[in-house]
Amino acid sequence: MDSKNEANDVDVEKYSSHEEESQDSEVFFVEAETEARLIRRIDLRLVPSSMSIYLVCFLDRSNIGNAKLLNAATGNSLVQTIHMSDKQYLVALMIFIVAYTLFETPSNYMLKKFRPSRWIAFLMLGWGLMTMVLGAIHNFAALVAIRFLLGAFEAGLFPGMIYCLTFWYKQDERALRAALILACATLGGAFGGAIAYGVGHINGVHGLEAWRWLFIIEGAPSCACAVLVFFLYPDFPETARWLSPAERTVAIGRIKGVSSLGHARITWKEARATLTDWRLYLHYLVYIAISVPFSSISLFAPTIVAGLNYEGLNAQLFTVPPYAIAFVVTVLVSWQADTRGARSWGAFFSLAVAGVSFLVQGALPSHAFKARYGMLCVAVSFSFASIPPLLSWLTANLRSTGASTLAVPLNVSIGQIGQIVGVYIFKASEAPGYPTGHFTNAAFLILGSLVVLVLRWIYIRRNAKLLPGERKWQL
Repeated sequence: MDSKNEANDVDVEKYSSHEEESQDSEVFFVEAETEARLIRRIDLRLVPSSMSIYLVCFLDRSNIGNAKLLNAATGNSLVQTIHMSDKQYLVALMIFIVAYTLFETPSNYMLKKFRPSRWIAFLMLGWGLMTMVLGAIHNFAALVAIRFLLGAFEAGLFPGMIYCLTFWYKQDERALRAALILACATLGGAFGGAIAYGVGHINGVHGLEAWRWLFIIEGAPSCACAVLVFFLYPDFPETARWLSPAERTVAIGRIKGVSSLGHARITWKEARATLTDWRLYLHYLVYIAISVPFSSISLFAPTIVAGLNYEGLNAQLFTVPPYAIAFVVTVLVSWQADTRGARSWGAFFSLAVAGVSFLVQGALPSHAFKARYGMLCVAVSFSFASIPPLLSWLTANLRSTGASTLAVPLNVSIGQIGQIVGVYIFKASEAPGYPTGHFTNAAFLILGSLVVLVLRWIYIRRNAKLLPGERKWQL
């Protein structure tokens, strides 16, 4: 046995004795240095892989927005090639959300049943293939069918990865990790615009329009990475062979009683308690509010930028800066929410700033291109920045495995109501100003910020009524 393992074993003995002395209180003591070393190992294994997976997922989800306008000047865009109307395009967007909503919660149960590595690999292979198949469609019916299947495969990924964080991290450790994962949506938006700009220059190569190449090129990495995910993505602390026995003991013990374990199963009693817990529906309401701009930005960013006097391939290229800035802002806000234990304030601040930014965009004259583009960068950044603190706040206040298994996918599924709204608010007839889109986003974001304040007040009231030693509600 090497010195490193000996040190680990000694540490385990130290806090194992403490655990035996404190079984009634279920307190698990661990030396700070040992725990920090373990968290670094978990981070290196879980966070970069989750970020990469969500990056390719978001690319494959949102590239239809790039394909809609790609090479429109030469009559070779997606809508022009398959002769699709604006109404049919909205249907194609909607059908993805319908599938996403239907399959999200069942997918979370499959993740536990088949293990995260196997299930996420299966999902990746599925959505990667569907994205590549989109490059071969020739009519609207085929587009709708494939978009439905794409939504079904992608549905379980994001709530599944947020759920996986509860296997490995305590409440105050999740917001920054969730932010790094979610922030890859902003990177996906940035890369998507840059990739579309480059792919637009190979229009007509081998007789294929550029939008077909876009789907093929962006779908292939998901299929290839599925193999790596199957073999390398971490499942549960109890089954992690890449951890030593001593490290597994620490990984399990430090979250026992404060988070969910992979082997635990949901009971009907837990499910019923989760479904009837009214304060969770306030969390769901906030997620509906943020889902409106999340949807509209993700699907219409190139369209919005085109309305800011950027045309052709430049409309693709100028979607990059708002997303790049959003990545930095999302990580910074979540880092502060984690370190200060202020998830509610992080969410409130982000929602309020994004809401005011959309309000200003809608009020500015349509010819104020630079000002509107600047406000778009602020609005996109803080819209995305609000989501990780919201999700971390929700999971921090879930007190059973059943609640974690059910509430997280329910939160995202119910949020699809907002995504449906987001599909319809940027009307082609209102170009280039799109007042309905901007004012609708502003209204939902400001409503969401107010609900956050109500939820914070509720938790403060509940904490005031707790007896000494009872577990506090997180703020």
